[in-house]
Amino acid sequence: MAGLSNKEKLGCMKIVEMLEDADLFSLTETVTNRMIHVDNRKEAIQAILTYSESASVLLKRRKVHREIIFKYLAMQNIAVPPSSEKNQLIQRAVQHWKDTADEQRSLPRPKVHKEDVSYNGTLNCKLLGEQFAQWFYQLLNSQNPSVGHVKGDWGPQHFWENSVLKFAYSTSEQNMEEYSGSQMTSLRLLALVREERLLFNPNLDSQGLKCVTSPHGLVVVAVAGTVHRDSLCLGIFEQVFGLIRNPVDDNWKIKFVNLKVIGQKAIDSTQLLPLPSIQYQTSELETFYC
Repeated sequence: MAGLSNKEKLGCMKIVEMLEDADLFSLTETVTNRMIHVDNRKEAIQAILTYSESASVLLKRRKVHREIIFKYLAMQNIAVPPSSEKNQLIQRAVQHWKDTADEQRSLPRPKVHKEDVSYNGTLNCKLLGEQFAQWFYQLLNSQNPSVGHVKGDWGPQHFWENSVLKFAYSTSEQNMEEYSGSQMTSLRLLALVREERLLFNPNLDSQGLKCVTSPHGLVVVAVAGTVHRDSLCLGIFEQVFGLIRNPVDDNWKIKFVNLKVIGQKAIDSTQLLPLPSIQYQTSELETFYC
């Protein structure tokens, strides 16, 4: 029996941790052929990871539902079409573990908004945008109680004191909210994931992320993705950030956030939800300099 690699064990552990007790213990019996007795969830998860033939075989088990694998991929900021079948999700998860095994084994979590990572005299706008987006959505999504991960240090410290949030959303009607100040901006975004239990799944490829920089140091990052609640895809989002580097500690802080969410009901229900892409042109993003 080949077993699971270290990276596969970490990924599969996060997936099986989301199982209900009944499904978890039933899966343990299936994987171990009822040969191993476990007394608690920790022992059950360990037994599953130890005695699974491979990651693919484990994920194909009936108790590992499609929705759980999709949720895991969203938590890892891996954009997949919501209409994907379970086998497609399994292939994407296994490929992700294979692709990142070597680099993620040795690298710590990137400090994505530090100068020494993304700013070396000449700003690498694309790199900054990608790293900022990965950092931001991992941090924001960690505040969602249903995720079950350790919460990151979300708070107003990541925003400038005079920051502004503009939040537009379309369900059965158009709505617009606006908030001023680091505290209110931070709290409203926090409420989306903590109280409303939304999960933001950004599309970080070339179509889902764009970045431009002004001669005066303002960096505009635009990200598109899908919005979820538990196993449901609620719609798509497009978010534009304005970033300015703080000369005191060399951290990038958020000057403004424009968030637009389009609910599933606002999209033709007869069509599959496309992989979201940024609709802004470069010239349109440059208007945010003003």
